[in-house]
This record gives sequence, C-alpha cells and structure tokens, in this order.
Amino acid sequence: MSPLYVLQLASQSAQWLSARQSLIATNVANANTPGYRAVDLQPFSAVLDSTQITMATTNPAHMTATQADFASARVVESDSADETLSGNSVNLEQEMIKLGDVNRAYSMDTNIKRAIHQLMMSAAK
Repeated sequence: MSPLYVLQLASQSAQWLSARQSLIATNVANANTPGYRAVDLQPFSAVLDSTQITMATTNPAHMTATQADFASARVVESDSADETLSGNSVNLEQEMIKLGDVNRAYSMDTNIKRAIHQLMMSAAK
C-alpha cells in the first residue's frame, strides 16, 4: 500500500516549515550583527509549482509517470526595506510575524494529519 499523497504533502510542508523556522531564528539571533542580511525560504507554493506531481496507478494497465521528489527550497534574501546604519536588514517585528505564520501553518499540518489518521482508523474498524 502506498502512502497517501496528503500525508506525504503534509510531511514535506512540515520539513519546509522547520527549515524556515531555523532561518527565522538565525535572523533574530543576528539582529545586532553589522552587515547581516535577513534571509527566508521561497514560499512553499513555489516549491509545489516547480514539482512535477505523478499520477497514482492502481492497475498495471494504467499509464505510469516518473516519480519526482519535491524540489529543495531555495534560500532568498528577505524583503526588508528597513536597514540600519550598520547595514543590518533584520526587522524583529517582521520576524515575529513570520514565526506566527510558521506556527499557524504547522498547526494546520498537524490537524490535517490527525483528521486523516482518524478517518483511516474509523474506516479500518
């Protein structure tokens, strides 16, 4: 039995969120470092757009497509108009907003996984 695509997608999203949270934490840690430029990951939707999704086959007579993994997300410079005299581009308020977004998205992924697990358990009974 192959894993459900929704669960695989939620796992990929959780990995992306973990990487983004690490970058945001690095930005916050370097808020007073002269010349530090804030970084962020490209949006998860951009990662999905660059990924080729394959069709699932349930019968040997079905056409098959090649399996493609999600493309790795690129680190991009954060859009920050505010720059201090030292050349630092970290805005702590924006970084805290990004952390809230990560928390909200991670909660949604967790709730999706929980709902699918409950659905599968009720179907198995």
